[in-house]
Amino acid sequence: MSLQRILDLDARLSTQLRLAERPGVFRSLVSFFAHSGDSWFWWGALGLMWWLGSPFWKVRAQIILPNIIGLALLVLTIKFLVRRKRPEGEWGGIYRKTDPHSFPSGHAARAILIAVLISGLGPTWLVMTLWVWAPLVCLARVIMGVHYLTDILAGMLIGLLVGVSILIFISG
Repeated sequence: MSLQRILDLDARLSTQLRLAERPGVFRSLVSFFAHSGDSWFWWGALGLMWWLGSPFWKVRAQIILPNIIGLALLVLTIKFLVRRKRPEGEWGGIYRKTDPHSFPSGHAARAILIAVLISGLGPTWLVMTLWVWAPLVCLARVIMGVHYLTDILAGMLIGLLVGVSILIFISG
């Protein structure tokens, strides 16, 4: 199968999942998940965790925050090398203006990275919560029309590989 046929199939499947233009409760819920993976939210939450948290949580924040920043640099580098335009649409104007490239998804990479790192560092209740949340963030990015499915899959793979590598490194 040629690259163009794969991209056409990707665009078709992604469009079928898209609900960004349909108002309602479901769209609002999906929008929440799509935004919940934003880097500023996680930087702030981890900063507060480091500042106000117990020693247990401070250590986790000190591990996770710099790795989220490093992952963002990796994803941005790939985005500027690939330069795939985001799907057309109105939702997510902030993403479209500040980051016009869609491949790979930084939100997907970040969500999976966080879930992987907490799997090795956190309590079971949080591991389970994040493994429900992370795929919802990933899918929400396609449903809201700011990514194609392959953007998400690539981001998830990057987040998984980076997260596992970090856990191996810190346990080693």
